[in-house]
Amino acid sequence: MPDVTFTVDGKKLTAPAGTLLIDACRKAGIEIPAFCYYPGLSLQAACRMCVVRQEKVPKLQTACTTTVAEGQVFITDSDEIAQARKGTLQLLLGNHPLDCPVCDKGGECELQDMVFKYGAAESTYADAKNHREEQQWSPAVYYDRPRCIFCYRCVRVCGEGMDVFALAVQNRGSSAVIAPNEGTQLDCEQCGNCIDICPVGALTSGSYRYQTRPWEMNHVSTICTHCADGCKVTLGIRTTADGAEILRASNRDSSGINDDFLCAKGRFGFDFVASEQRLTKPLVRNAQGNLEPATWEQAFQAAASRLKAVRDEKGGNAIGVIGSNRTTNEENYLLQKLARTVLATNNIDHERTTDYPAFAQALAGTTGKTASLKDIATAPAILLIGGNPTEEHPLLANLLRTAVRLNKTRLYIANSGPIKLDRQARLTQLVPDGDFAKLPAFLEAGAADFAKAIAAEESLIVVFGQEFRGESAGKLVAWGLKRASVRFAYLGDHSNSRGAADMGLLPDLLPGYSPAPVPGKTLGQMLSSSLGALIVVGADPFTSHKFPSEASKKTFVVAIDLFLTPTAAAADVVFPAASLYEKSGTVTNTFGDVQLLRKAADRPGVKPEFEILVRLALALGADIKALVPIGVSGTTGDLGQSRGAQMGEADRHSVYIKGHNLEPRLSPFDPIALLDEIAQTVPGYSLDRINLLAGNSVTTEIGAGPGFVSVAALSGEIAPAHDTLFTSSALGRYSDGLNKIAQHQSPAQSTAAAD
Repeated sequence: MPDVTFTVDGKKLTAPAGTLLIDACRKAGIEIPAFCYYPGLSLQAACRMCVVRQEKVPKLQTACTTTVAEGQVFITDSDEIAQARKGTLQLLLGNHPLDCPVCDKGGECELQDMVFKYGAAESTYADAKNHREEQQWSPAVYYDRPRCIFCYRCVRVCGEGMDVFALAVQNRGSSAVIAPNEGTQLDCEQCGNCIDICPVGALTSGSYRYQTRPWEMNHVSTICTHCADGCKVTLGIRTTADGAEILRASNRDSSGINDDFLCAKGRFGFDFVASEQRLTKPLVRNAQGNLEPATWEQAFQAAASRLKAVRDEKGGNAIGVIGSNRTTNEENYLLQKLARTVLATNNIDHERTTDYPAFAQALAGTTGKTASLKDIATAPAILLIGGNPTEEHPLLANLLRTAVRLNKTRLYIANSGPIKLDRQARLTQLVPDGDFAKLPAFLEAGAADFAKAIAAEESLIVVFGQEFRGESAGKLVAWGLKRASVRFAYLGDHSNSRGAADMGLLPDLLPGYSPAPVPGKTLGQMLSSSLGALIVVGADPFTSHKFPSEASKKTFVVAIDLFLTPTAAAADVVFPAASLYEKSGTVTNTFGDVQLLRKAADRPGVKPEFEILVRLALALGADIKALVPIGVSGTTGDLGQSRGAQMGEADRHSVYIKGHNLEPRLSPFDPIALLDEIAQTVPGYSLDRINLLAGNSVTTEIGAGPGFVSVAALSGEIAPAHDTLFTSSALGRYSDGLNKIAQHQSPAQSTAAAD
């Protein structure tokens, strides 16, 4: 719409015609108070706090329903308006309990702020307040009825935003009350958005209530550690004698790619950090075969001496390294560098949930063909193939719903069965299990109505899941590349699965998907062979891949983890690691959005993997200042045949990072400093540092140059996690909050199926 000019409090403002006055004023820095209004939700005009005076209009108008037009004149602050707002506040306080000293919202309450501003300290209503007992709707959500001011934000965000409709208004008039639609309990996705959106203390969190006050906490914005969407989460931290503990997770400042949205895992699944089962001391297996506590120096010496012996006697090929999809980019890069230069092995892999190498191969030589989450939020048309974002990618599902609702995005879904997002889809197409590889040919033929509709879209984002890997992923991308304007998003699991692949935790590929001179063993091959030593960082392959018991007895295992998982319990040396909430660095979500982690919590006795890896390298004899590859044979070029480095300097560099003339170094204990090397080594990671350090997401494309050849995806080597809204693989097992919510859900409740 064309811009119009109007006047507010004597100031000339410009905005597109039809813009809500409250939005236009807030954008110009003129604050208009409101309780019921919330960006992105339907208009309610229930609280009457946003009243303004409009020239030539006899009555005060609500700014949340008034749209701007050319030549309009408004007054937002006068004695008349202040008195009207004060009267509204007095009405709200007529039955509102004055329990600010104990209310969880105290210090953050919008009603409290408005009372301070307009001086509504007394109420003209003399009747006794109508007291009601607090209700527990679920393990996560509590409701205090007298505090409710009936702004209806919770009802609207649950229905319009989440498409759940778990809340409604019961009764009429003075007897009206917010209540669950299903009896007295919430049967929903337990996202907790109703808690954060509540302007007062009517809805409170089961994990935070009565714990502390807002001003007693530090608030640190970091990245959620659970799924691959990469939501920003603001953690409320309180310092204690035992370290810095997390008391609350929210995103009330609406920053990051997720705005104010968080799912159940992001909002209530942080308590695994404080689990009593956390490892807090290194463990070393004694002569009797039992793990016992040891000092850090003892553990480093025990691990290094055995690793050196295996490397020197059998060569680096007898050592395997398994990395993590929940550690930072810098830690992943450092781990593969330690493996290839210090341990002299290309036997490095991680628990893969998606075939990112095949995706990189399919897009080799192209630019501008990947879609970030921000792109999805504004796309005119989206094709979703496979997966169930509501369960596995909650932020993606929320963005798809919002795009359809607010931007009129056309959503097309091809899946093997019904999913909740079908309700927002313009057209759906059933794809039998096992037939996803045939979909590109089906779309190419253009015979069915679904294929015709896709062909008619001039601009399209294709979001596809783990049903595509290897050759099938390549065929789907090849179909899309024939179109004039198409971008792709490939869905994986876990917080840094994409970063693990980008940083080279692969046996056949170096950082940036450059081919390794001699491929190493995959994770499955390592576990099925007789290795002399195995290092496992932040993973539990003995559970997921059933490590052979006979092989485990012969293999020296070093584990770095948060918990004594079955893999850690079978290890000979165990190092206690820090979680993503306890370290700094960067992570890359499945859409290629790189974001900055900030250290929030602190757990005594643990160290970040970055520091553990550097100290382990030192114990192995590596030179931090100038580390060059070792274990390179001058005759065969094979990594791991001998320690003798009989090659020229340039040749050694080319073995490590083909095509890059870098001096291999292990950085000191600053992970951000390693970004300089990553920027030179990994295509697409020359990041906008100002934006990154400011807390914004920086998009990178999956990089692969021409001539890149990917090893075909092996069956069993790629295993999707299929986490739900209330599970988070290994981390979820140690979260009491998530486990209680999962147990609360009724057996009949399923967010995966459409009504």
